[in-house]
Amino acid sequence: MTTAPEERSSLVTMKGKPVTLLGTPVRTGDKAPDFRVVDAMFAPTRMTQFRGKPCLISVVPSLDTGVCALQTKRFNDEVQRLPPDLVVMTISMDLPFAQKRFCASEKVDRIRVLSDHVWREFGLNYGVLIKDMGLLARSVFVIDGNGTVAYEEIVPEISQHPDYDAALAACRRVAAGSGQASGGQRRQ
Repeated sequence: MTTAPEERSSLVTMKGKPVTLLGTPVRTGDKAPDFRVVDAMFAPTRMTQFRGKPCLISVVPSLDTGVCALQTKRFNDEVQRLPPDLVVMTISMDLPFAQKRFCASEKVDRIRVLSDHVWREFGLNYGVLIKDMGLLARSVFVIDGNGTVAYEEIVPEISQHPDYDAALAACRRVAAGSGQASGGQRRQ
């Protein structure tokens, strides 16, 4: 028997209308949950593959929207100014075919673009799956080399950008080995 995922309301809006998030919320200081997603070739990718490396996980509802495209391109552009051992990925519910097409047309080639469409494990394990929409809430997670969440932001309005500067600063801190970013960086 499966249990229903946890539901949280009043954290996120879409065009001003509240949406319900499904799954277990992840907080700064928590161990980063594992998940399965797929790459452009439908090959499974797991968080455990990056054990020992700091990671930036940029989460977008769909690459076919303006803010999501800009967020993905921004982190792709920032990679060259970040520590080389940092793993940067974007996760959305878009099908891998659409992700591959987006990356080719927008020249997104420095980050991993992954789909949660198959198992929805990422969305549920990080508490960002939007109920009844099949989308992920815009968010950013930074995981340190020990597998601990060092920064997390769930953007309160889907159409807004995340705090890029705070996320990038957290990436630099964890990549430098200084451990956890100071305080939770949640905008709610």
